[in-house]
Amino acid sequence: MKEVLAIRRKLLVANWKMHKNISEAQAFCRRFLPEIEECDRADIAICPPFTLLTAVKGALGSSKVKLGAQNLFWEEKGAYTGEVSPAMLLDAGCEMVIIGHSERRHIFGETDEMINRKVKAALRNKLIPILCVGETLEERKKGQAEEVVKRQLLEGLRELEYDGEIVIAYEPVWAIGTGVNASPDDAQKMSFFIRQILKGIFPEEKVLEMRILYGGSVKPENITGFTGQPDVDGALVGGASLDPDSFAEIVRLSCYA
Repeated sequence: MKEVLAIRRKLLVANWKMHKNISEAQAFCRRFLPEIEECDRADIAICPPFTLLTAVKGALGSSKVKLGAQNLFWEEKGAYTGEVSPAMLLDAGCEMVIIGHSERRHIFGETDEMINRKVKAALRNKLIPILCVGETLEERKKGQAEEVVKRQLLEGLRELEYDGEIVIAYEPVWAIGTGVNASPDDAQKMSFFIRQILKGIFPEEKVLEMRILYGGSVKPENITGFTGQPDVDGALVGGASLDPDSFAEIVRLSCYA
């Protein structure tokens, strides 16, 4: 197990949501990149809004930081006003894409079926999907947390036809943007549960290499509690990723957790 854990490099993903303009994004990168230059024990990705993809890609230059998107549509092209295809993300320089974020599920009504089609489209186009799963506070109070997460995993990963890297992000809905986060023990228990479910979908050797992130009010003050857990391989960071110093501190601390 120790050898397997060593293979799973930490992954820190900044989800900027609907924030920043071009000049702000460029200023972020100028400040952020020198701060994490010596952190070579973790992978880093920034997922800005669609309007900033090209600007951020240019600002990242030849750095090790990967570019990701916050969403995609499952068709390659067509009359889909307002949507962005996997090919368009690749053309902009993306390597990853967040899929099934709780805000997409609960605000925009994305279903497990829609999310499954998006995961397949990402893999088909050699993009790494970051599949988000997580329960609401009401579901947790009813003791349905594992049931909900299991359903989201099984449906989101159903009948995959293409192999490739897949990242899972556990983000309890009640801990996103609320300042209330799950405890490291909560995150570890659910991440371990997720890995057991994944073993019923993929070969065990693949599952042992898959990275599971925690997301939900992550900040420098609590990051090591999460990334120090054996089944938590990094974080999907929202609000704290908007500040370059804050996100750089999260990255640095995670490198040595």
